[in-house]
Order: sequence, then structure tokens, then C-alpha cells
Amino acid sequence: MADIKKSTAKTTAKASAKKPAAKKSAANKDTSETRTTKAQKAAPLKAGATKAAATNTASTGDFKDRALTKAKSAASQGKERTGNAIENLSKMIEDSAKTIDDNVGPKYGDYARSAADAVSSFAEKLNAKEIDEMVEDARGFVRKSPAVAIGAAAVVGFLVSRLIKSGMDDTDA
Repeated sequence: MADIKKSTAKTTAKASAKKPAAKKSAANKDTSETRTTKAQKAAPLKAGATKAAATNTASTGDFKDRALTKAKSAASQGKERTGNAIENLSKMIEDSAKTIDDNVGPKYGDYARSAADAVSSFAEKLNAKEIDEMVEDARGFVRKSPAVAIGAAAVVGFLVSRLIKSGMDDTDA
């Protein structure tokens, strides 16, 4: 029985020793930093800083407008060049139709003429559209079939990289 009292006394002593330690560690916590979720007020701006910020915003908008205008201008020039190139391709196919008639047969010459007409009508549609319409058409196509658009973008990227690489090879020689 004496052993039981001793072990109970030891357990009680251990438990009482732990409690003050826990309280002690809580008392030792540094509460000098209290974090709040309230937004802090920004430091007041000086008069020059306010004017500079307004000028920076205006110049950013001006830069954006100039870049957009320049991009539209470049796209219009590219559209015109592409339309002219497709029109020339149509004429070349039409001119070669007579040779095809003579060499292969009139049936195949008719195929060449119909292909020339299709290419010519595509060139006319391209020249008739504005850049903004073409962009909207492209967006609609991507929304309708994104997998085809991603595949086409991959093919175009591959072709552009090959063109750039071949251009670099030519300059090295």
C-alpha cells in the first residue's frame, strides 16, 4: 500500500509539474506582434508622385493605343499581300489549265479551272473582310473546335520554326 501511495504521489507531482510549465510557456509567448486582417492606409502621396502616376497611366494607355494601331496596320498590309498572292496563284492555275488540257486531257483541265475559281473566290472574300471581322471569325472557330485550332497552331509553329532555322542556316554559310 505504501508503494501505491508513493506512485500516486509521483504521478501527482509529475502532473502538477507539467501544468505550470504549460502556463509558463503561454506566459512567455511574444504578443508584441498581433496580426490583423484590416487593410492599412497607404502613405499619402506627394504632389509630384500623384502627377507622375497620372502621367504614367496616360502614357500606358497611349502606348497601348499606338501598339494596337500599328498591329492593325501591319495586319492590313499582310492581308493585302496575302490577297494579292492568292489572286496571283489563281491566275497561275488558270493559265496552266490549257497546258493541262493539252498534256493530260480536258477533264483534268476543268478540274484546274474549278480550283482556280475556288482560289479566286477565296481571295475575293479575304479582300472584302476587315481585320476585326477576321479576328471574330477566328475566335468563333476556336470556340467551335478548339482541338483543330490547337493542331493548326502547332503546325504553323512548326513551319515558322523550320523557316527561321533554314534562314539561320543560310546566313551561316
